Amino acid sequence: MLQGHGDDGYRYANEIKADFSTNVWYGGEPIGLKEYLFNQWGRINRYPEVLAESLAKQTAEHHQVLSEQVLVNSGTTESIYLIAQAFSGRKTTIVVPAFAEYEDACQMHGHQLSFLDWDTLATLPQLASDLVFICNPNNPTGAVFKRLDKWITQNPQTLFVVDEAFIDFTNSLTTAIPLLNRHANLLVMRSLTKTYAIPGLRLGYVVSSPPIIDQLKAVKQPWTVNTLALEAGRFIFDHFDHIQLPLPNLLADKETFVRNLHQNDSIRVYDSQTHFFIAETLVRTAADLKRFLVEKHGLLIRDASNFRGLNKRHFRVATLTPDKNDLLINALTEWKKQC
Repeated sequence: MLQGHGDDGYRYANEIKADFSTNVWYGGEPIGLKEYLFNQWGRINRYPEVLAESLAKQTAEHHQVLSEQVLVNSGTTESIYLIAQAFSGRKTTIVVPAFAEYEDACQMHGHQLSFLDWDTLATLPQLASDLVFICNPNNPTGAVFKRLDKWITQNPQTLFVVDEAFIDFTNSLTTAIPLLNRHANLLVMRSLTKTYAIPGLRLGYVVSSPPIIDQLKAVKQPWTVNTLALEAGRFIFDHFDHIQLPLPNLLADKETFVRNLHQNDSIRVYDSQTHFFIAETLVRTAADLKRFLVEKHGLLIRDASNFRGLNKRHFRVATLTPDKNDLLINALTEWKKQC
């Protein structure tokens, strides 16, 4: 999908004062990363590693897996399209609502698609598909699913593709990567761009069994991870213990933000275990609300109506600083009065 994502403020003539549409960490890149990358500038005169092998090795050491279990990619989106290509034509289930690229990538590569509502996961449904995509924590809702181990065990014929792009934004879930010790039918996608605020560099990786990684390598193009992205990954793992999110503060700010939004009876806010959440305007549409907020207040939200399973009134909001959160609260109060 080339259109319809968040962080699309470049489309508007208005100055964007606060961007609630992207769930990337608002605090910016880690201290020292910019200077480090400036010092690596001379490396761009040569080709990068074909498969970012050195970063794959460092990533494997971090997760205590084999290097052969890791493939570094140009963001999670490349991972998604590689998986769809490597397993083209298969029967695939997507747990919805979900990031639209799962469906788009699978359609591009001839998958036979079915969809499973997130709310049915509590029953641990039996699957009749070759693959299942699940984003955990979920994007766009921020919900978490804690019974993955048992669900995988009950469906050994299905490859579980677990997107953990937002795992660092919740304290209600731990990574599924250790489950690879028990399950060969598991592939975990991780992103380094959300937590460390470098989406413009495009960097992520997958962790799975060596045979599955080999299948992905067979269809991967060379040099997709550029030199500066590779160096950013090295910096992140070298300084990992010192550059983590202030998660308790972020989630506390989210709770205050949501509590204040609940005072507005023209808006319904849904539960979330992350710093972002789904809300619903009870008057007019999310597209109308987005236009109002941009034009009148310079605030940007994510119209979530294009997520399968949601409707034209849903929008996604990410928590920012308390003062910026207050800007949205006040603007939504004006929205209520206007409508």
